[in-house]
Amino acid sequence: MKEGKWVVVDLYYIEDDSNIAVMVKEYLEKRNFKVTICVTIAQAKQLLKEHVPTLVLLDWNMPDGHGDSLCQWIRRKWRELPIIFLTVRGDCTDIVSGFKNGADDYVVKPFELEILHSRILALLRRTGNVAEQYLSCDGILIDQNRHAVFCHSEEILLSTAEYQLLLYLMKNKGKTVAREKILEQIWDVNGSYVNNNTLTVTMKRLRDKLYQPKCLKTVRSVGYRMEDTI
Repeated sequence: MKEGKWVVVDLYYIEDDSNIAVMVKEYLEKRNFKVTICVTIAQAKQLLKEHVPTLVLLDWNMPDGHGDSLCQWIRRKWRELPIIFLTVRGDCTDIVSGFKNGADDYVVKPFELEILHSRILALLRRTGNVAEQYLSCDGILIDQNRHAVFCHSEEILLSTAEYQLLLYLMKNKGKTVAREKILEQIWDVNGSYVNNNTLTVTMKRLRDKLYQPKCLKTVRSVGYRMEDTI
């Protein structure tokens, strides 16, 4: 990663020690990180289902299990997502073996904040911003590399037109997109000239398959907009 490539690095920190968590959060947020603290593995899983960050900091010992189990869970869903374990020295043997389950690096407690920061930057330089391949809105997630769509962790099978429609709206999340623009970008550029009814039918099928998501809004007489509601 080149310095300044991303204005803000979105980071999840899974840590139940509030003193350490707050210290790390305050330090990193002064250096263009957005840090979300999760105090349990269950909370981390729920947040990851809604949004994929740039990187995960993961404490080894959590009140509802070992970080190793969360690491394996993440790897089954987001194989390339960068993960750094944070651990006390006595757990290092377990941490090293945990690399077999997909962790990228580890830092031993107590650690200097400058060291942690440098290790994070080094990992991001190696991996790049993996999170860019994922687009999310509420519980809907698109893995662009795999052309796969998930709704609250359930994989949803879409037609080509449905996928392209969802992808276009996701890429313009927060913006109202006119129906004419959608028709132009999804159908007309491929030489498939269709009418407004085709878009209406495709949108209905997409909504049905995604269980009528609140984040997919109709803007009357204009078009559609996707925006986070939770």
